[in-house]
Amino acid sequence: MFSTVPLLTLLALSVTGSPVEVRNSRITLPITRKLKFSNGTNQVQHDEARVVAFRDNSTHGRRANNIPLENEKWMYITSVGIGRPPTFYELVVDTGSAVTWVGAHKMYQKTASSFETSLVVAVDYQFAWFAGFLFTDFLIFGNTLAATMPIGVASEYDGMAYNGILGIGPARLSVGTVKNAMEMELESIAQHLFEAGSISQPLVGIFFQPSSKGREKPDGGILNFGDPNPALYTGNIVYTPVTTTYPASMYWGIEQRITYGTMEILPTASGVVDSGCTFNYLASDAYENYRVATGAKFNARTKLLSITPEQYGALDDLKFHIGNQIYSFTRNAQIWPRNLNYKVNGLESGIYLAVKSLSTPVGRGEDFRLGYVFLQRFYASFDNARSQVGFAGTPFTDATTN
Repeated sequence: MFSTVPLLTLLALSVTGSPVEVRNSRITLPITRKLKFSNGTNQVQHDEARVVAFRDNSTHGRRANNIPLENEKWMYITSVGIGRPPTFYELVVDTGSAVTWVGAHKMYQKTASSFETSLVVAVDYQFAWFAGFLFTDFLIFGNTLAATMPIGVASEYDGMAYNGILGIGPARLSVGTVKNAMEMELESIAQHLFEAGSISQPLVGIFFQPSSKGREKPDGGILNFGDPNPALYTGNIVYTPVTTTYPASMYWGIEQRITYGTMEILPTASGVVDSGCTFNYLASDAYENYRVATGAKFNARTKLLSITPEQYGALDDLKFHIGNQIYSFTRNAQIWPRNLNYKVNGLESGIYLAVKSLSTPVGRGEDFRLGYVFLQRFYASFDNARSQVGFAGTPFTDATTN
């Protein structure tokens, strides 16, 4: 059994030895959404699998650190350099986990900056997993030498299509992943960058734009560390505290109520902001309220709610009341992109709502999940140090591309 105190001290020294002069106010990385389907499955099935895995983890009391974007098959990829000189790895960006690791399909290349801690790290993602050793090394984002920080290096893994994961979830999700120091909490990437002077404040921002009209054109986005980029949002970013209600409190969980037109379909409740889910999810009774209000019918072919062109024209705004702000989903924001109907087994002429049921009633501690379709319309800022999540409109909030 390794002594955790000297190893923890060594980790701290390796991270805080960087100069504290701020070199950049922000670091910006492009992220690309890539589609990977197999065995005849589609986006809806993969989305449902992720939600069930989250729910089962909470039900069985397991650490809630283990659902990556890999499960979605719609993965968000960015390139990160590690080492001096750097080797670049294609990593899945994940708000639902907090461990960054490499070594899948591309071996970790040790350099003079690599340091092995002898700590064993492992994460079970339900549909994927890895195990290996914890190293510290330089991370390079774009052309920016960012910071020295802990990374997992896989000695074995399964279920991962890319080179690893960039975990940007709350730091508390890392507790229990270091097997010979089970109480260790790995600092978030943003905190490491801030302490190294690479950014001016420990924030992570995510920006996506709605699906383009071209069927095969990959959708892009921006991952932003440090000062939010005002070119990506409109107005002000307004923050709300992370909820204290379990299990949403383990993630980027917030509280909100939801209305459709003048009708309240979900009273104030706790849920999660999750870039790894494609659709927006509601507790079963709130989902039924929404279905009745829109006049939609469940479509067995897609497992989505279907509406007619006349019903689409009559849709009211779906409003998310978060803190003292209201974030409105226009009728176009509420539907699945019609140019991507083939990805959900839909008809080319079909109109499908991008809202699904959690299959559990209100009061379970996670009564909604705001997914990719929400983040296409609103900029999200995650603040681990202050335990809060912020939102703002974007130039695409009212886009009609769907």
